[in-house]
Amino acid sequence: VVCFTVVIFSLQTKYDFTSCRGVLVVCLVVLMLFAILCIFIRNRIMEIVYASMGALLFTCFLAVDTQLILGNKQLALSPEEYIFAALNLYTDIINIFLYILAIIGRAKE
Repeated sequence: VVCFTVVIFSLQTKYDFTSCRGVLVVCLVVLMLFAILCIFIRNRIMEIVYASMGALLFTCFLAVDTQLILGNKQLALSPEEYIFAALNLYTDIINIFLYILAIIGRAKE
């Protein structure tokens, strides 16, 4: 449901999310540093926060990658890069699913 909603939103909006790709990469680095911190400090609340931030970040990546595939924005993928585009969408959706599973799993403990 989340992925479908984000894809529909990316199709409808006039805002160009492709220009935010650099900010998302910086946020991904911060998320990785937070993951390293979560390894050493085992806390259920921190792990839920980590999974929530990861799900939100990869939801933003899904919006950006959808607009990259559609084109007509600042950045776009060429039709020859369809395998790369499919892998981008696949990894975004799988990561969102894994982070949502982590949130549900930690919330039930």
